[in-house]
Amino acid sequence: MLQSLHSSLKKTVNCEPTTVNSYFYYIFCSLFILLICAVGQSFAENRHSVKWVDDGDTIVLMDGRRVRYIGINAPEIDHKGKKAEPFGYSAKNYNKNMVLSKKVRLEFDKEKHDQYGRLLAYVFLEDGTFVNKVMIKQGYAYYLYRNPNKRYNKKLFKAQRDAMTDRKGIWKNWKEEKNRYLGNKKSKRFHLGTCTFGKRTGLKNRIFFSSKWDAFWEGFAPCKRCIE
Repeated sequence: MLQSLHSSLKKTVNCEPTTVNSYFYYIFCSLFILLICAVGQSFAENRHSVKWVDDGDTIVLMDGRRVRYIGINAPEIDHKGKKAEPFGYSAKNYNKNMVLSKKVRLEFDKEKHDQYGRLLAYVFLEDGTFVNKVMIKQGYAYYLYRNPNKRYNKKLFKAQRDAMTDRKGIWKNWKEEKNRYLGNKKSKRFHLGTCTFGKRTGLKNRIFFSSKWDAFWEGFAPCKRCIE
């Protein structure tokens, strides 16, 4: 393989080593070929087959590792005695149709694992489709800010606004009663006014919303302890 690459390289640059520069020429060629091989190997190793789809934001790779999509949260399916949330199985099925038994590329951010030991990743199909973004844009998940993994925040946030504007998925028949919600500008979470965790928010980080819709529109996600 190296010999073949070396021959191809000589034809491409249209040069032959001379007595004077042969040493440096072969050093350069060797390093160049090694770099190509290393990049190719790394590229191949970052392709993984999807064995199972847990739900709308979690998959299982062929080697058994679980991957949680960064920056999104999909409705829950029934588990541990809890009933499925609306659109929970729709989100799972959409995710399943998109990635199951396919090869995906994982891209990591600053924090690589969550508290459950799952890999945290941005997931891409071989054609470049950004799976995390598609799940939000089709209305099967909402944008979930999570520090320090913020590389694609702007894209994911825009995808949510697009889905809300187009009334897709979870936003399609949105109905709610007006209420007062306390948002934390630092964590990007919003709470009921009575929430103990919400009350801990510092005054400079507080922002108030009169509806969940308004909070989502501004990129805030609900506190799981006080809002269902």
